[in-house]
This record gives sequence, C-alpha cells and structure tokens, in this order.
Amino acid sequence: MPDKRIISLLPAATEIVCALGLKDQLVGRSHECDLPESITSLPVCSSAKFMSGSSSVEIDKQVKDILADALSIYTIDKSKVKALEPTVIITQAQCEVCAVSLKDVEETLRDVLKNDVEVISLNPHTLSDIFTEIVVVAERLGLKENGERFVEELQERCDLIHHKLKFVEQRPTVVCIEWLAPLMAAGNWTPELIEIAGGKSLLAENGKHSGYINFAAIQAANPDIIVVAPCGFTMERTLQEIHLLLDLPGWPELTAVKNDKVFIADGNRYFNRSSQKVVDTIELLSEIIHPKQFIFGYEGKGWLKFSC
Repeated sequence: MPDKRIISLLPAATEIVCALGLKDQLVGRSHECDLPESITSLPVCSSAKFMSGSSSVEIDKQVKDILADALSIYTIDKSKVKALEPTVIITQAQCEVCAVSLKDVEETLRDVLKNDVEVISLNPHTLSDIFTEIVVVAERLGLKENGERFVEELQERCDLIHHKLKFVEQRPTVVCIEWLAPLMAAGNWTPELIEIAGGKSLLAENGKHSGYINFAAIQAANPDIIVVAPCGFTMERTLQEIHLLLDLPGWPELTAVKNDKVFIADGNRYFNRSSQKVVDTIELLSEIIHPKQFIFGYEGKGWLKFSC
C-alpha cells in the first residue's frame, strides 16, 4: 500500500496517527497539534481568530461573537494545504470551538483541493466512541488490526483500575470544572472517566456537551473533590486565573476546599483530547480520587494539589 499524505487538523487525531506508527506520513498539522513533540516541525495549516492569550471571560466573548455571525472561529491556510497535496485530511464534527470543523474542511476541498482527497471526521462523545474511532481511523489508513490491538491495550489499562477498585466502597463525589468564567462543568467523556477512576461525577451528564453552570449549583452539590481542568489550558495557565474561583463568595465553605481536595489538572494535554490520552486521564484521576490505591506518576506533570 503506497504511503498516504496526511494532514491532521485535530490534536487527538495527530496523536492517534502517531500511535499507529504513521508519523512519517503526516505532512501538515493544526496550530493546536503539539503532541508528540516530534511533530511540531510540521507545517501549520490553521489558525484561530480569537486571541488565545486572553482571559477566560474575553475568550468566551470572542468565541460567542464569532459564532453569532455564523463564522468559523478557525481559519485554514488553503494555499498551504494545497501545496502539501494531502491524500487524507482528518478533522472533527464534535465541537466548533475545539478544533477545525468538518464544514471548514469541506469548504477547502471545494475551493482548492481535488474531490479524491479522503476526509476522516471524528465525532466522539463517550469513551466507547473514542475507542471505536481509533479503530475507524486505523481501518481508513489501512491498519485495522493495529488499531484493534491498540484499543485492547487501552481497555486492559482501564480494566486494571476497575479490578483494583472492585472492593473499594468509597466513591467520592467529584466536580470537574472545564471553564472558569463563565463556569462550565466538563461533560462528554469526562463523567465516565471519573466513574472508572472510582469517583461519582456531579453536574455533568456522560455523552452530553459540557454545560454552563452557576456557582450556586457547585454549592448545592458540595463535592468531596474539585478538579479544575479548563479546556486548552495548561496547569500554569489555569493558575493565572484561579483567583476567579477563590474570589467567589462561599468558596471557602465548600467541603472540597475545607478538606484540601481541590486539584489543578492539565486540561489541554489530558482531559480535552479524544485520543488514547483519555486512558492517561483515567489513571491521573485515579491518583487524585484514590491516592492510597494508585501512583502512576502524573502528580506534578499532569495534576497538582492546590491549597486554597
């Protein structure tokens, strides 16, 4: 089978392609694709219309304003894509805010590319969706058996955690915050990851998009554990705006705060990516929720305890 020329416009897809052993067939990436680090020298084929260094409030406003005008919040560099002569483009239809959308790719195909370019569009909402789409990507790229074996390995890691928690009765309640201002609770696959890691997810429904919440909802839920993992933010970036939570009236009275159970996690690298990273996220969460049972080594690089 001849080599393909793959442009990935989704960080999760880039990770999947590389995990399948096809890194050498990647010819272009999105501005957000940063893992594995060896792909960062590839040509960048997209950019964001909003200023990523802005505050949470400003980013939210910019995104809403752009979408209100029925515009995409991302721009594809059509001339660069054309010059790279891709045979496959991988994108997503899951979230207009998360990455370049299928609509954007279809417009590029119509304007500058040939119709025989294969488009793979991902649309996961749950953990099983992610596993299924890893196999789909592998099959479309001619490596179905590799994909199936890879998913089996990922499932075995999940099963190991499940087995170790089999006789652990305590299931702490967990709220995972996906955005700081306005507040959002992490939905999609995150509630399921929390449950597998031995917690009880609150304020979000598995398989449903992340939703806006108010602080009163967090107060009413009064979780045992709060995980702060804003979409696209590193831990360092989150710490720059953690005051948005600390300044909320009633924050010190929350059970998680009083018991020193507030954690900052790397949302960009772990929680927000619909790739094999979700299993890393389960392991990371298991360290947070059940520290006596699990030490995988994510503390300090994937999460840290925040003393309020």
